[in-house]
Amino acid sequence: MPKTLGDHRHDALVRYLIEKRGEAGLKQVELAERMKVYQSFIARLESGQRRVDVVELVKLSEVLGFDPTEIVGRLARMSD
Repeated sequence: MPKTLGDHRHDALVRYLIEKRGEAGLKQVELAERMKVYQSFIARLESGQRRVDVVELVKLSEVLGFDPTEIVGRLARMSD
């Protein structure tokens, strides 16, 4: 399986999550507190150094107030 870190779909997901955090008016540390993780977890995620698993995406969607199926559908429609 090809690497996903640095893949254009992964990059699009990272941009989307950063945008949603901004729309929610949260700093990384505030998002981390709500997710019950360290701020460094959010920093690695947003810098593209870490993948987001499905459960994390669902939790992020709950905290940031977005529908996870919307971004998954958008990513699925992106061409290689």
